[in-house]
Amino acid sequence: MNPIIQEITSAQVKKDITPFKVGDGVRVHTKVREGDKERVQVYAGIVIARKGHGIHETFTVRRLSYGEGVERVFPVNSPNIEKIEVERESEAMKARLYYLRRRTGKAAVAIKEKDRAAEIHAEKLAATAKAAPAEKPASAKVADEPAAAKS
Repeated sequence: MNPIIQEITSAQVKKDITPFKVGDGVRVHTKVREGDKERVQVYAGIVIARKGHGIHETFTVRRLSYGEGVERVFPVNSPNIEKIEVERESEAMKARLYYLRRRTGKAAVAIKEKDRAAEIHAEKLAATAKAAPAEKPASAKVADEPAAAKS
């Protein structure tokens, strides 16, 4: 990108964007203006694509509405987006999930969810290792006992 354009648009790029990736289930809170009133509307679905960079970055969210697939493209840095919530994380194997367009029913929203059980287990083990004092291994205790019995 041209450095002059990048310098001009850097003030408009949001700094507090919730990190999300393709395949995540998100809830996008958008500002909707109806006459002189303004309200927040939530659009929930799966991120199937993320394109561009800088001020031009966009993401596509797909959801099923009354059995029909609906996609909506949002600019990441839009002032009309109040916030983006990540409902569920996933392990997408591709950069674009356009194959979901051909699926129907539950298969249209079925993507491999991130297995957090292994991460939680590892965190618990790390916490218990910090909390418990360092003990001798069981093999070291057994080796010391016969020496103590002989004396």
